[in-house]
Amino acid sequence: MSTENPRHGLELRSKVSTQGELELSLARVEIPEPAPGEVVIRVEASPINPSDLGTLLSAADMSTVQAGGTPESPVLTASIPQQHLKVLASRLDKSLRVGNEGAGVVIQAGANARELLGKTVAAMGGGMYSQFRVLQAAQCLVLPEGASPADGASCFVNPLTALGMVETLRREGHKALVHTAAASNLGQMLNKICLKDGIGLVNIVRSPEQVALLRGLGAAHVCDSTSATFTEELTQALVETGATLAFDATGGGRLAGQILACMEAAANRTATSYSPYGSTVHKQVYIYGRLDLRPLELVGSFGMAWGVGGWLLMPFLEKIGPQAAQKLRDRVAAELKTTFASHYAEELSLAEALQLDRIAVYSKRATGKKYLINPNKNLR
Repeated sequence: MSTENPRHGLELRSKVSTQGELELSLARVEIPEPAPGEVVIRVEASPINPSDLGTLLSAADMSTVQAGGTPESPVLTASIPQQHLKVLASRLDKSLRVGNEGAGVVIQAGANARELLGKTVAAMGGGMYSQFRVLQAAQCLVLPEGASPADGASCFVNPLTALGMVETLRREGHKALVHTAAASNLGQMLNKICLKDGIGLVNIVRSPEQVALLRGLGAAHVCDSTSATFTEELTQALVETGATLAFDATGGGRLAGQILACMEAAANRTATSYSPYGSTVHKQVYIYGRLDLRPLELVGSFGMAWGVGGWLLMPFLEKIGPQAAQKLRDRVAAELKTTFASHYAEELSLAEALQLDRIAVYSKRATGKKYLINPNKNLR
């Protein structure tokens, strides 16, 4: 057993009240002794992903945020519009842990898990914005020799999502795919995977700067949705790649419909016969994020062979089974510092993560502004 035996630790909590108030705070909690098959991880790196922001900030109007508490133990409050409370019913008045994934060092281990003592591991166990996290050893991925917690902090959500997209393509028989918000950390990983695996990829971004970023990473097809010639450029890229599958991170607005319409136009360019029902080529858009909170609008001519659905990582991993899922995890570990390398704008302590100026930046989810929380920063 390690000589380090913490009795208590801090963890970040998010609570939504029935009165419509979000409260963010740091809670001091007891660290239980690890049971057989369990380990205690000293968490040293946990990313702020869009999915984490959904739990952390909920549907709060952050223009109403107010700071309280002390610099070491801040408490933030913000109002949540009443129309959102019905959707949030299952979490009302519950103090929730935050942080889907992270990495650190195993400092204690129960029976049947002592081989992990001292190892640097990553885990996707929830509640990772905590100084110490007790998890099943089976939930841990031992990082390669020389890899730091920061190297492995993001080795689950984004890498497995990107690999899951490619695996979905293969299982559903598509030739190439489209990805929106493609200059993101996840999008850059997907671009590397597709280049390495020889898969056609059409990247959709929102600015000329993001076009240049992906071009610099070797992307062949990058379309700027703010360009006056966007639909023409997208259709031509779809003709060249044959992409009939899209993963949309925006979730609202008309972008999904634009993609379907351009897929239909691309299919009709090579059609050998006419049908009043459109092409027989199936076109599929999966929505996996909600960067755009407007209602989804499907406007355009798609024919009759199309579909729009939701896609989430954990249900997908359960669907493909443990062996196939482990194969994806093994690839992440093998390419941790290349294909799946992540870069961060800043490392924050738990208290710093609740500073108003930091929240104002990372809540925007801007490209190149991915933040890392180190719950043990300045505390060891």
